Order: sequence, then C-alpha cells, then structure tokens
Amino acid sequence: MRKARAKKHILLPDPVYNDVMVTRFLNNLMYDGKKNTASVIFHDAIATVAKRTNEDGLEVWKKALANVTPQVEVRSRRVGGATFQIPTEIRPDRKISMAMKWLIGYARKRNEKSMAQKLAAEIVAASKEEGAAFKKKEDVHKMAEANKAFSHFRV
Repeated sequence: MRKARAKKHILLPDPVYNDVMVTRFLNNLMYDGKKNTASVIFHDAIATVAKRTNEDGLEVWKKALANVTPQVEVRSRRVGGATFQIPTEIRPDRKISMAMKWLIGYARKRNEKSMAQKLAAEIVAASKEEGAAFKKKEDVHKMAEANKAFSHFRV
C-alpha cells in the first residue's frame, strides 16, 4: 500500500482546441514521448471526422468518448477459496481513462492505411454506437449484469 495518495498532475489544455481532455487523449495516444506526432495524428483524425460527418469533429469525438465510457466493471475477489467476479462502480477518472484506452487500442487494430484514418474510423463508429470500442463497453456491462448476484461481496 502507498503511504500517501499520489498527486494528480495538472495538465495544460491543448493549444488547438483549448481542452484538457484532448491533452489527456494525446498523452494516451503518444508513443516514446513523441507528443508532436500524436498531436498531428489526432488533429488529422478530427479533420477527417469533420469531413465525413459534416459536423464539428471535436463534438463527434466527445460523443464517441461518452458512448464508449463504461459505468460498471467486474473485479475479481476471493471469498472462501472461490474467486467471484464482483460488479463495481468505476470512479470518474478511471471511466475516462478506460474509454480513451479502448478507443485508441481498437483504432490501432483496424485495417485502414494511416493511424489518423484508423482513429477517425473508430471515432465515427463509436459516435454511432458501433465499432469494437463500443462493443467492449457493452461486453463489460453484460459481464457486470451477469454477475449481479455477487454484488453483496463488494468491499
């Protein structure tokens, strides 16, 4: 266990969209400290999304993120020699983190040419409540629903 609670890093808002959530997303998207590359990929993806949907790209991204954000998850807990999957509420910070990681992870697995195109396609799919990231959220919710009987073991 930790002695004290870890300090939250204060993130500066993204210079283009003036939004802290965008910075958080870029930090998740980034490889090897290459923030500029991540930034170019993200901004290209948002431009592509805007072109495809004829809406504001950032708003579509926010909608996609909201659609992928889970409300509950299952956690393993040993009770009397047996391991139970116990559904638990997710704290707000972790919800956003999971949604971003799923969106980026499933975008990377897509078959488009560039990462910007992959990300754009996943964002558009998630905003329409389809795609792999949205399916992941649905699966997590189904798991929690199936294991609702064990919720009395909650810590």
